[in-house]
Amino acid sequence: MAKRKSKPDTSPPQWLNGPQAFREFATHKGGVQSARHIKPLHWYIASRLVLEGGFPPTDITPRPPFRIEEKGPKSRRRFVLHYDPAAAQAGEQVVLGGLKTKNVDVVVNRHPVGPVLAVSCKGVTKAFRNLTNRMEETIGECTNLHITYPAMVIGYFAVLRANRTIEDALQAPDLDEEDTATEVDTDENDEGAENEQEAPAPKSIEKLKANDIAILDDGNVVEGIRRFHAALRDMTARRGIRDEISRYEAMTMALIDPHDGSAGNVISGFPPLDSPLLLQSFFKTLYERYDERFVYGAPSLADRGFTTRLEWDAESPIFVRNSLEASSWPILDFEARIAAS
Repeated sequence: MAKRKSKPDTSPPQWLNGPQAFREFATHKGGVQSARHIKPLHWYIASRLVLEGGFPPTDITPRPPFRIEEKGPKSRRRFVLHYDPAAAQAGEQVVLGGLKTKNVDVVVNRHPVGPVLAVSCKGVTKAFRNLTNRMEETIGECTNLHITYPAMVIGYFAVLRANRTIEDALQAPDLDEEDTATEVDTDENDEGAENEQEAPAPKSIEKLKANDIAILDDGNVVEGIRRFHAALRDMTARRGIRDEISRYEAMTMALIDPHDGSAGNVISGFPPLDSPLLLQSFFKTLYERYDERFVYGAPSLADRGFTTRLEWDAESPIFVRNSLEASSWPILDFEARIAAS
């Protein structure tokens, strides 16, 4: 058996809000090679880093569908943000690690500093009992990047399909451990192997319940997911550049409802309210660590505009929804970084 690389997904990033990206993940039924279950999450993060984070879209990979128009003198410079689908560019950033190069899902590069912020995404649709089996690789990814770039702010964003019933588990697509299935086995001598895959043996009801259910009948989250949460808790909250490089600066996990009518909703109650993995604190933590290191900690870079985060003009067309086109734009599920008038 030889290895055949799947074709990368080259769809240009779209402007999505969180519920839209989560709905795409939770209702995905395509093949593993498409990566369409997780790409919308990449697009959402990239767009949010612009609108809320104040990072120029040209500094982000994948490049979100926005462009900046600068107006006024330097002392009163205004940054007007436009929605521009033609500007969007697909792709992942190849980052030099201390042990190997790594394709990272979402990366912010600031010239001339280099990669300063990155987010790695993971989508899980079933096999929740096995979640902690690959924590060593998760730690290794963060360590690898921090060896070369100890100041880089690295986030980890995990979404899990909240299967409650056997039907949910059966409808959930089988995804490989790496989410994107960059390689699949194929027999070079089998002319039909490229288009056909051997069907997996059907699982018993007992095995489905044990492996692929996320939330039990009593509303409790299954043990495999709770162990995953406990493992992530011990891998997050890195503060300074001299702290342990195997820790992520911020991590989050969210259970996503797959059911019609509520598909894309984040299940409340887990993680618990005292958890450092809550979704509502994830981006705030990323921005705080970034500012500490690259703005307050490096004023000479910030003063020259190399690392400052921009504030958008309140009159930017993207925020003034008075056109027919604007009626189809997503409703923001966060507050945009708008300059004071």
